Amino acid sequence: MVTEEQIIKALAGVIDPELHRSLVELGMVRNVRIQEGKVSFTLALTIPECPLKDQLVAESRAAVLALDKIEEVQIDLTEMTDEEKRQIGLGGSQQSGAAERFNHIRRVVAVMSGKGGVGKSLVTALLAVAFRQDGQKVGVLDADITGPSIPKMFGLHGAPPMGAVGILPAQTRTGIKVMSINLLLPAEDEAVIWRGPLISSAIKQFWSEVFWDDLDWLVVDLPPGTSDAALTVMQSLLLSGVVLVSSPQELAEMVVRKAARMARKMQVPLLGLVENMSYFVCPDSGRRYEVFGPSHGEEMAQRLEVPFLGRLPLDPRIAELCDAGNIEDYPAEAFVSVAYALAQTTPEPRRSPLQPR
Repeated sequence: MVTEEQIIKALAGVIDPELHRSLVELGMVRNVRIQEGKVSFTLALTIPECPLKDQLVAESRAAVLALDKIEEVQIDLTEMTDEEKRQIGLGGSQQSGAAERFNHIRRVVAVMSGKGGVGKSLVTALLAVAFRQDGQKVGVLDADITGPSIPKMFGLHGAPPMGAVGILPAQTRTGIKVMSINLLLPAEDEAVIWRGPLISSAIKQFWSEVFWDDLDWLVVDLPPGTSDAALTVMQSLLLSGVVLVSSPQELAEMVVRKAARMARKMQVPLLGLVENMSYFVCPDSGRRYEVFGPSHGEEMAQRLEVPFLGRLPLDPRIAELCDAGNIEDYPAEAFVSVAYALAQTTPEPRRSPLQPR
């Protein structure tokens, strides 16, 4: 006859996908009962609406049914108390910042420019796509609270679910994790009319209360300028550094220099410069046209004393794919050289000396 010890041992092999610990170690298995080939027990979830509960129940049932002479398994569900959650490191269901302790992110890169309209969100998205197509685990934190465009580019809609330790980011078709204020609004065109402190608070929550899990790269899309959002990211996130985005116009260069100076004042490494909209290739003739004037990307990078990561063309296909929510269909080889160059210049995350402790 199967013993309770054997059942507990079998359930010890079932791992919570979020917490990366066994159900037995987490104290989730309760009230094991055995009677003539039938086993029943209670599974205590961290939250009743846990999106992974069906997976946990199915894996628990399969683990017990694999034991000899077990024909039926009944699993009842309950919720852990706040004290039980604190004992396993969750600190209660409503504690702020619980997710941050369970996140393991190797590199955090912010994409920045002092000027709007140069393509920061596009560079963010293409970096994420290139790294993901290389087989790496990637997330995108949309810090442009008042003008978010990342969900549209990836075709994401609807509110993300709540997990055991925090909000679960939305996932794209290829597995890129995304968090944006637009995923939390009742309508996609709803205006976010917030002052600086609320914007800063939202960005901090996207860092500390979203369960990113294990990531090789978290790419942060910043809004234009050098005010609250950029300041919050540089002070509160464990940044590896900043990627600057510019375009060929001299006006863009002047404003990008402001962003570079801000990063240096905040002691955040400048990882390199990307020049967007550098040229247009005529599909009929194959001839290259510099629509916005001659490229000055390499010269600007030299003046800023940062690596030049590469140029991006003015490509109508990109606009079509972004409008359709299919940016992941853009060929990775068109951007892989920029992503590779960035990977060579990006160190592991470090704590900003200005970050509050």
